[in-house]
Amino acid sequence: MMNRREFLLVLGAAVMATPALRAQQKAMPVIGYLASATPDVNAQLLPAFLVGLGETGRVEGQNVAIEYRWAEDHYERLPALAADLVSRNVDVIVSTGGTPGALAAKNASSTIPIIFIVGGDPVERGLVASFARPGGNLTGVTLFIVELHPKRLEMLSELVPRCGVIGLLVNPNNPATEPIIWNVHEAARTKGLGLHVLKASTESEIDAAFTSFAQLQAGALIVGSDPFFFSQRDQLVALTARHSVPAVYERREFVAAGGLISYGPSFTGTWRQVGIYAGQILRGAKPADLPVQQPTRFELVVNLNTAKALGLTVPPSILARADEVIE
Repeated sequence: MMNRREFLLVLGAAVMATPALRAQQKAMPVIGYLASATPDVNAQLLPAFLVGLGETGRVEGQNVAIEYRWAEDHYERLPALAADLVSRNVDVIVSTGGTPGALAAKNASSTIPIIFIVGGDPVERGLVASFARPGGNLTGVTLFIVELHPKRLEMLSELVPRCGVIGLLVNPNNPATEPIIWNVHEAARTKGLGLHVLKASTESEIDAAFTSFAQLQAGALIVGSDPFFFSQRDQLVALTARHSVPAVYERREFVAAGGLISYGPSFTGTWRQVGIYAGQILRGAKPADLPVQQPTRFELVVNLNTAKALGLTVPPSILARADEVIE
């Protein structure tokens, strides 16, 4: 039986060992990766994030661990996933779920550093105080996707000059939807174009939206920026082909899958920048001191095969500006 002296020695050793054990456990920091989409969708961009992280000397599995959480296109799951990462005491949260993911992470913690990727203005969304000095525990990258929709409308007008009515497909569950609608509505009004807004947040609702679109006799379609739409790009491209609809998208992957045209920022560059920020924060940088980054490169991609199938002639003005032409 252990006497009092032996018990005190064992207790003392345990007390001394606890900080060392904790230090050993925290020797490898942990990044919480919060995504609104599926692993398959992120597979094309995650390598860019890991490249950026590697530029700061961090390699997954060697000197940093990553806890992945996927909302599988269900935005309502994001708050619980963010809370789970906080409960696991991760060192930094990377939110790639747009505004819904950034807000979920912000609501889950006011102390853990958070790096976001959003499509709109993070100041207007209440995520940061300013671009130069974010303040608080959040910083990241804005793609200004919301503000790019009028530019996409302009390109559709060039491609389909006789089009008097344009459709806009949006996801009503995305907080950025209302600003997108307002921006496109103002751009359409300036050009004297009619605008029909179609809403979809599920596969079946996308099918229904295209049925409605055919009845509206609109001449072209803007597919709103949304992670769910990106995950459903094959369905969207197939429907635009079936209904012979000229459509503009946010990312080149739509055009590579058979879509007509896309215009938007470089997503790989964005994910790389977020990886760099994550590594810098693990080195001790504070989110409040890291300015919110904005895209510096935009990509215009055109699919000439699709244009031909739609009976469209791509204007030289668009071809001259294109970064990639698929033939």
